[in-house]
Amino acid sequence: MAEASRWQQGGTPKHKLRFRKEDEIKTTLQELLLYFIFLINLCILTFGMVNPHMYYLNKVMSSLFLDTSAPGDERTNFKSIRSITDFWKFMEGPLLEGLYWDSWYNNNQLYDLKNSSRIYYENILLGVPRVRQLKVRNNTCQVYSSFQSLMSECYAKYTSENEDISDFGLNSDTEWKYSSATVSSPRHWGFLGVYQNGGYIFTLSKSKSETKSKFVTLRQNSWITRETRVIFIDFSLYNANVNLFCIIRLVAEFPATGGVLTSWQFYSVKLLRYVSYYDYFIASCEITFCIFLIVFTAQEAKKIKEFKSAYFKSIWNWLELFLLLLLKNTEKYSDFYFLAYWHVYYNNIIAITIFFAWIKIFKFISFNKTMSQLSSTLSRCMKDIVGFAVMFFIIFFAYAQLGFLVFGSQVDDFSTFQNSIFTQFRIVLGDFNFAGIQQANRILGPIYFITFIFFVFFVLLNMFLAIINDTYSEVKADYSIGRMPDFELGKMIKQSYDNVLEKLKLKKPQKDEDKSGDLVEQARREGFDENEIRSAEQMKKWKDRLEKKYYSTEIQDDYQPVTQQEFRDLFLYAVELERELHYISLKLNRVMRKVSALP
Repeated sequence: MAEASRWQQGGTPKHKLRFRKEDEIKTTLQELLLYFIFLINLCILTFGMVNPHMYYLNKVMSSLFLDTSAPGDERTNFKSIRSITDFWKFMEGPLLEGLYWDSWYNNNQLYDLKNSSRIYYENILLGVPRVRQLKVRNNTCQVYSSFQSLMSECYAKYTSENEDISDFGLNSDTEWKYSSATVSSPRHWGFLGVYQNGGYIFTLSKSKSETKSKFVTLRQNSWITRETRVIFIDFSLYNANVNLFCIIRLVAEFPATGGVLTSWQFYSVKLLRYVSYYDYFIASCEITFCIFLIVFTAQEAKKIKEFKSAYFKSIWNWLELFLLLLLKNTEKYSDFYFLAYWHVYYNNIIAITIFFAWIKIFKFISFNKTMSQLSSTLSRCMKDIVGFAVMFFIIFFAYAQLGFLVFGSQVDDFSTFQNSIFTQFRIVLGDFNFAGIQQANRILGPIYFITFIFFVFFVLLNMFLAIINDTYSEVKADYSIGRMPDFELGKMIKQSYDNVLEKLKLKKPQKDEDKSGDLVEQARREGFDENEIRSAEQMKKWKDRLEKKYYSTEIQDDYQPVTQQEFRDLFLYAVELERELHYISLKLNRVMRKVSALP
């Protein structure tokens, strides 16, 4: 009758709930095991794409082309270029000497001069280097009327609308004529603008003397003019010893204010992927990864079809979709620079993917109480953190704007609004240049710094920590009184492990009576008398019976009315608790009287 009554009231039988819970635990374990296999495969795949020789190849090439000084002028290298004269000194000096290695250190010839140069005797120069220039048109800006008599020409900063495509100079060779881009390739993002492809291009010769003569001709005929806004130097190397390509781009930007700003890119990439046995092992991991990708895509499509709009309410589902989308944005180009560019872009996507793949492990944190507390703390205080973030960034951006407007013209860290934002994050972490701020403004500099440290560091950050600390205390208190997740995967794993040991006869099964007996013996050893032990055993029986009836996770969604016998047991349990509290109160009063009687 009781069973039928529960069915009529819409409840679920215990054995049904137990089966559903076991099935849920089994499914979670299967997902966890499968995901760990996928994660291990992804780690092998990503680390197989990285070679420690990449760093050393980039380092030796950057040292050669960036730090080598011009002959007779130790202060002029690529990093220190500040004028057009310095640029030509670099082209005719360190660049020329760094590109052409045609003999051993004792002047013995190493190979046929018709072949490419071998930089540092190990790196083959692929093809010939290329130099490309972009210019702007005259009258792309306006000169104030009072100064038109002094300056009639005006060249603005580089944009695609201001770009000059007309022929100039000798107007005979390709370096004096504009060449359009031959392939659809990404633009270059420099310090002063985003630069398109194409431009005024010339390629160097395989002969060192011919290349030097070319540089002299271009310099004498003013190939670099006031219209020049950027020059690119591109070339590629291959090192067969480590099977790596090094694609190098040196960039010199000529701002409208005058001077030169230099930047560079060194991409060491592995374009010939399958050479050694280890490479073929990585290929097998790639195939396995593709299989996982198909399986996960099918699983997520099935979940979307099953749960529909409810699927998108879980942050873990969004994370899984994000992981799937990250792995479908790869392209290849025949040009070495653009091939290397997209290869590095692909590596960046893989790096972000492996990061979020590790983050997804938090989905299975229910097997650990501490990690579950951390997850509950972050989820519970999220609303408070969002409210705090609004207040924090209002003050933070106000200080960033103040720093940009007051110090932007004199301090590099505040030269742009974006730099001001990142500089303030660095100040919070203890990395700041107070001397530069003070020198820029002796009054507002110290005021800005002291008030920023006080409000952001001492006030706001401590408020942030207080929010998390209070929420963690609440979560810990809830866990201490039994408000825990529905099940802990760790307990299930431990129970399965004990069952396996018992079946293999490596561990004796322990009954509930044995466990109770152990606790009684431990209480006797600690000095409790028999009356206290019997009272504790009676209370434990009541507590276990009531918890099994009302707090068991196996019948969490099963409504059951309270019977008279159950109410009687609960009443007796409450009476016993009252007696214990009264006994404890008497003991505390005795102790207080003894303490007050002390002289």
